Amino acid sequence: MKQEFSAPTVEEAKALAAQEFGVSEDKINFTVIEEPKKSLFGKVKGDARVEAEYTETKTDITVKYIRKVLTGMGVENITIDVTEIENGISLEINGDGFDEMIGAKGELLDSLQYLASLVCNKVDREYFRITTDSKGFRERRKKQLEELAAKIANNVKRSGRSSALEPMNPYERRIIHAAVSEIEGVTSQSKGEDPYRKVIISSTNPRRGGRDFKRGGKGGNRRNGGGRKGGRRPQSTGFDFTTSFEKEYKKPKPEDSMLGSGLYSKIDI
Repeated sequence: MKQEFSAPTVEEAKALAAQEFGVSEDKINFTVIEEPKKSLFGKVKGDARVEAEYTETKTDITVKYIRKVLTGMGVENITIDVTEIENGISLEINGDGFDEMIGAKGELLDSLQYLASLVCNKVDREYFRITTDSKGFRERRKKQLEELAAKIANNVKRSGRSSALEPMNPYERRIIHAAVSEIEGVTSQSKGEDPYRKVIISSTNPRRGGRDFKRGGKGGNRRNGGGRKGGRRPQSTGFDFTTSFEKEYKKPKPEDSMLGSGLYSKIDI
């Protein structure tokens, strides 16, 4: 896009262009059309005029969009640091009050990540991957999921009975699968359809006879006469992993196969 800007000085005109486009001046091509003129007595007459040409990249579109959304949410002093990654960018997002908005499971980070991907990938058909983080939240979440996977896997090994986790998004399911794959005597698979798709952790030496699949929720895990009074209640894991943002994750579901894939693939848009 091209646009003309006027100001008392060339520098001020360039600053106006940068503010209008929402990017730094070094990303804009400037052509000075007219500079202020000095009169015989040293007075400056007229304004400077510059033509600014700027072509938005997917990175610029993404940053501009996220900044606009957060501003609308009332976040101030927003900083978005960009790091290039394979086929895309990783964004470190911070601002006044942003920490409190992220959510216990990172719902806001997931939402920004998904919506920004939709916006920037409309430019062309070449896939551009976006990941979002803030002050190490993703790493802390990963460790929490790995601890959960280990705890459930050990329970499954002792009991010989399968256990179903709460529904998770593909990225979190992938973390669970990776953690379980490191534990001998158990295996995992994903079952169900989004947004209720969940990981099932099973023993490689299940008990013979009877139902070996433990389900959470009403009507699940009932034994000895259909769960009559006095029956043992399933032990809580101490974690809440229900996610509110999975509609974007559709087929195919590559997290079902850990071969040849890492935690960060095209599914975690």
